[in-house]
Amino acid sequence: MNERQKEIIKILLTEFGKPLFVQTIAERIGCSEKTVRNDFKMIETFLNEHSAAKLVRKPGLGVYIEIDEVEKTQLFQMLQETNSMQKDDEESYRVMQIAYQLLMSKSPVSAQELADKHYVNKSVIKKDLDMIEKWLDQKGLTLVSKQKVGVSIEGTEGNKRRALAHLPELKKDAAEGADFILKQFTPHEMTIIQRELNDFQRQYLLFFTDETTERLVIHLLMMIRRTKLGHPISLAKQDLEYLSEKQEFKWASTFLRKLEIIFVVHFSEKEIAYFTLHLLGGRHRFPKHQGTDEKVDDLDQHEAIIEDLLLQMTELTKQDFTNDESLREGLSIHLYSALNRIKFGLTVSNPMLNEIKRMYPYIFDSVIHVIEELNNKFSISIPEEEAAYLTIHFQASIERLRQNQRNKLNAIIVCHMGIGMSQLLNVKLEKKYQSLHIIDSIAKADLRDYLEHHKVDLIISTIDLVGLKIPHIVISPLLEGADEKRLKEFIAQQTAGDNQINSALVQYVETSALFLQYSSEHRFKIIEELAIALYDGGFVDKEYGHSAILRERMSATTIGSGIAIPHGSPKLIKKPAIAVAALKQPIDWSGENVSLVFMLAVPNQDQQTTKQLFRELSSISEQPALLKKLTDARSIDQFLSLLK
Repeated sequence: MNERQKEIIKILLTEFGKPLFVQTIAERIGCSEKTVRNDFKMIETFLNEHSAAKLVRKPGLGVYIEIDEVEKTQLFQMLQETNSMQKDDEESYRVMQIAYQLLMSKSPVSAQELADKHYVNKSVIKKDLDMIEKWLDQKGLTLVSKQKVGVSIEGTEGNKRRALAHLPELKKDAAEGADFILKQFTPHEMTIIQRELNDFQRQYLLFFTDETTERLVIHLLMMIRRTKLGHPISLAKQDLEYLSEKQEFKWASTFLRKLEIIFVVHFSEKEIAYFTLHLLGGRHRFPKHQGTDEKVDDLDQHEAIIEDLLLQMTELTKQDFTNDESLREGLSIHLYSALNRIKFGLTVSNPMLNEIKRMYPYIFDSVIHVIEELNNKFSISIPEEEAAYLTIHFQASIERLRQNQRNKLNAIIVCHMGIGMSQLLNVKLEKKYQSLHIIDSIAKADLRDYLEHHKVDLIISTIDLVGLKIPHIVISPLLEGADEKRLKEFIAQQTAGDNQINSALVQYVETSALFLQYSSEHRFKIIEELAIALYDGGFVDKEYGHSAILRERMSATTIGSGIAIPHGSPKLIKKPAIAVAALKQPIDWSGENVSLVFMLAVPNQDQQTTKQLFRELSSISEQPALLKKLTDARSIDQFLSLLK
């Protein structure tokens, strides 16, 4: 709805229970009666979708909203929140406009100029500049303000271009932020760049992701604009030499020479190398072109990192990733560009970071743990944004395995009537029972030896079996009606048994390290005090708290919805335990409000328990009502009973 329609609703709510003539409403908001009548259609749609209220129109009496007091209050709040969101949206858009102007300006701009341009007073501009200054600091740039001169941005051209490309970060709606950047260029310029870039990809068989293609378009537009303004890029001599030897440098040179003619501009060798850098750092949908040159050292490191990553993730999670060729290929494609981004300090944004941490905390944490070792071993620095992308690759591998074995019980058939009847029974069983995975059909004589070497969940036999601990059932070789019913019930019992898992949280929460209605002002203080409680109980070494803080600095352990799960190195754990702090008031935890802290000191020896633990934590994060009850709990028994 627009502001006029919102105002009509407010008028009707204020005159609660009193019908108003359309003419009266029109006069109060300063428009025609026809406009008000047309607005009623939008208002009715809004009320139908967001409220139990009804817009009532009675000829001769007027218009009113039929609504109860509770609904009326909620509707007022909704309209207020909408106005507040719109105000925030306008502010973030203004901040982005100011940042763009300062980055592109050749000379300082006064605060009064900015105030006049955006129709606000200087105090508002001062607040905007404070926000921009913090953002620029993250980009390696400095906001300089001089009296009687104005405001300017100082830093390298490379950092300025990166800041320009990341301007959407200042806008709450990143998509709108990207639109703002594109609007600084003519549709003709964008059409040419997009067309030429598409031809470039087809010519060299490159398959960039949509995100990378959009970023390359922006970088090219900025490169042309900055070059024309006389702001050349600078690169270190060794970086220029390294990039100029790449096959992509030759491609970039041919491509940019073509753009020089179209846009009447000249690109230096450093500009060509700069574009090469973005080609190397781009994310691909498919394997990169086989003709691409790679130094032997680079290839060796690339392959070594992938191999180490797969082996360590396999060891840590007890999930065999080494034979998943799709995973190996996906990691190869991603790490090729990721390592180039890291090598040249290109930042990567991952809009899904927090969502990935919340949805897949176990795999994300495993990846972070492995990456810490890879960073030390290979002298690299893989950030948490890249770790989140890698998490998606490993989670996809797990899902592929689950697709093959989802909710399936490994079963064998013991049949006494030969291979033909065994195969027929096998086909019937897998067709009728989706939860069964028939791994073999064997003779009774081979059963005991087979069970010693294979994991079997249950046995379906056509002959009586004795002395077995594994669940088994005897059916007719022809699988008659009565057998089908009995087998269905039997399978259901086994599945139900698998689902009856005791709470891992309750099992490991140490009551002597459980703090309710806890007060603290800083996350590191909480981590230290929880670690001390675990140390005093003999669960961890004294250095565990320090280790947990180092882990926290690498990547915040928030998993969403007000929960944090700090933890240190497994090597410092003596015996498993969990310390808990239920905070009286939420605190800022690296940009997120946290009210419940679980300090984990649970080694990865029992993978099923560890996975169950993370599932339970993730489940709590999806239940705001349960989280509220846990933080409000006044006794240990009450807290533990809620965890169950």
